[in-house]
Amino acid sequence: MHETDRLGFGGTLARWTRRAIAGAVLMGLLLVGGTAARVWQVARIDDPTKADAIVVLGAAQYSGTPSSVFEARLEQAVKLFNRGVAPSVVTVGGKQEGDVYTEAASGRNYLIGRGVPGDRIIAVEEGSDTLRSIEGVSREMGEHGMTSAVLVSDPWHSLRTRTMARDAGLEAWTAPTRQGPAVFTRESQAHGIARETGALIWYQLTHFSADFPYTAGQ
Repeated sequence: MHETDRLGFGGTLARWTRRAIAGAVLMGLLLVGGTAARVWQVARIDDPTKADAIVVLGAAQYSGTPSSVFEARLEQAVKLFNRGVAPSVVTVGGKQEGDVYTEAASGRNYLIGRGVPGDRIIAVEEGSDTLRSIEGVSREMGEHGMTSAVLVSDPWHSLRTRTMARDAGLEAWTAPTRQGPAVFTRESQAHGIARETGALIWYQLTHFSADFPYTAGQ
């Protein structure tokens, strides 16, 4: 091969390499931007359509007392239950090493204290992340002949939770809380959208959970 031919081949290869890299970067930006937009869009949806159960995603609790993040979700569940959205409430979540109460049990106790009858609450005391919690809820609801759920969490968590619930075989829609630390400030909102965008992309690519710590002081 002549020197000029080698130079021409090398230049063509370099151009195609640059184009491929630029294309990959553009596709990545479109994926991230599109997912973030969808997270924001679903966060704004409040669908109180009647279902078999209201499912409250767990968050931190301290010796049986729900954190402010968890309390906000539980208060939303109380409102939905009192409006007759569903005849049952499902709390879910396990416990950390050294904890006396599970998230599900502390949530159940809180709901009873707010007037929800104990026989209307199912505590699924398992799940250290969203995916395991949803899988546990799906199994428990199936054993009770339940197939549809209104999911209660933070707004930015709604799309990932709904996606996982539907993948687990539930008919699911969302009615997130509009109070609590996760929605107080623009900074917390931006943080939530960024976190959930990354976690949802990871889940869609791998079908594994990628939960990150929630707002400090939850």
